[in-house]
Amino acid sequence: MRRRLKAAEVPRELLPDQSSGLLRELHLLTRDGDLNADALRKLKQVNHLVGLLRPALEDVLGRFGRPLVVDAASGNAYLGFVLYELFLGPAEKGELLCIEARPELSTRSEARARRLGFERMRFATASLASAPWPDRFHLLTALHACDTATDDALAAAIRRGVDHVAVVPCCQAEVARQLRERPPALQSVAALAGHAWHRREFGSHLTNVIRALVLEAHGYSVTVTELTGWEHSLKNELILGRKVRAEWREAKQRLEALLADTGVRPALVRALESH
Repeated sequence: MRRRLKAAEVPRELLPDQSSGLLRELHLLTRDGDLNADALRKLKQVNHLVGLLRPALEDVLGRFGRPLVVDAASGNAYLGFVLYELFLGPAEKGELLCIEARPELSTRSEARARRLGFERMRFATASLASAPWPDRFHLLTALHACDTATDDALAAAIRRGVDHVAVVPCCQAEVARQLRERPPALQSVAALAGHAWHRREFGSHLTNVIRALVLEAHGYSVTVTELTGWEHSLKNELILGRKVRAEWREAKQRLEALLADTGVRPALVRALESH
C-alpha cells in the first residue's frame, strides 16, 4: 500500500527550518496540506540528498564570499528551491543557477522564485551540452540527468575545478550500446555483457565506475553511496566528489586499464580528451 500523510503528520517529514509554505508553492502538498505518495517519495529523495550535501554547502558558504551552486538538469527545481531556503537564504549570500532544457519548466520555476522572493536564484534554458556554464562555480548538483547529460555536467565541473560535485545518474544507455556494437576483446569481460539484460545492467554499473575513476583521476576524493531505498527509486546511486588535489596518477592508470579491457569510450572520457 502506497503511503499518504495527512497534514498533521507532514511536519515529521520536514527538515529543520524547512517550511510547509515552500512545499505548497512546489505543489508537493495538497490543498488540505497532505502529502500524497508521489510527493512523499520526491520529498524524501530531495531531503536525504540535502543532508548528504550539507557538508559541501557549509564548506563553500564558509570559504567563499560569493559561492555559486549549479543545479544541472534541474527539472522543476525542487532541489534548488530547498537548498536556497535552507542554506543560501539564511546565509544571505551565494547564488544558485538552475539549468534546464525544457523552457516551460524554466519559465515556471523563474516565476516561482520571484513569488518567493528568492532573488539570488537564476535560470538558464539549455541542454547541458550547450549550456552557458559559469567560468567558476563551487558546487554542482545533477539529480537524474539522463544518459550522457550526467557526463556533460561532470565534464563542465571538472574543467572548471569545481570544489564539490554530487550526481545521481539516470538511464545510462550509451555504454551498453558500445558493448553491443564492439564486444570487449577479453572473453571474461565480454561474458558480463553477453545478454541484453546483463549488458544493460553491466553497462550502467560500468558507466558509473568510470565516472568515479575520472573524478579521482582529476583530483577528487569520491564517495559512492545509496541515495534512497529501492522503494523510492530504482535509480538511486549517488556519486559525491570533493576536489582535494590537482590529479591522481594511480586513478588515471586504473581508468586507462579499465577502458582498455572493456573497449568502451563514454561521453565523459571523450569530452575531457577534447579539451
